Amino acid sequence: MELQEAIRNRRSIRAFAPDAVREDLIRDLIGLANWAPSAGNLQARDFVIVRDPATKQALARAALDQEFLAEAPAAIVVCANLRRIAHYGRRGRDLYAIQDAAAATQNLLLAAHEAGLGATWVGAFDEAAVRDLLKLPQHARPVALVPIGKPAERPGAPDRLGLTEILHWDHY
Repeated sequence: MELQEAIRNRRSIRAFAPDAVREDLIRDLIGLANWAPSAGNLQARDFVIVRDPATKQALARAALDQEFLAEAPAAIVVCANLRRIAHYGRRGRDLYAIQDAAAATQNLLLAAHEAGLGATWVGAFDEAAVRDLLKLPQHARPVALVPIGKPAERPGAPDRLGLTEILHWDHY
């Protein structure tokens, strides 16, 4: 699959077939996610794979009852690693680590799409509840929840703003 095709055809998938996602495939996807750019090449991100049904259900509750998280064969919690980015001080903690995790999340979504899997980026969740549920250490801040599996839906293309609305040359 060509990159432009993957970018244009990837969709946010919220309905999944029950088939499990192979562990080796998950490892490959995480490896590709980690090729995302990162501040100082510190790779200030970690990934928690959730497959246990009860834990996925609790994760869905922590994500404002977004049940598709529980229904996906797996959910990947992308965390910013604040200890790994400490070298950059407050800006590293408050911005760079989040950017590192976000870039990795986009790589993950594109790699999943290329592998024939569906996924979506969930950002609406109770951070403290996710931290407690997954026993995250203080230096691991959850940034994205990514349910993943074989898609059971094919949503249409969402609307996108035109370049005239988002593109600015030399000044805003």
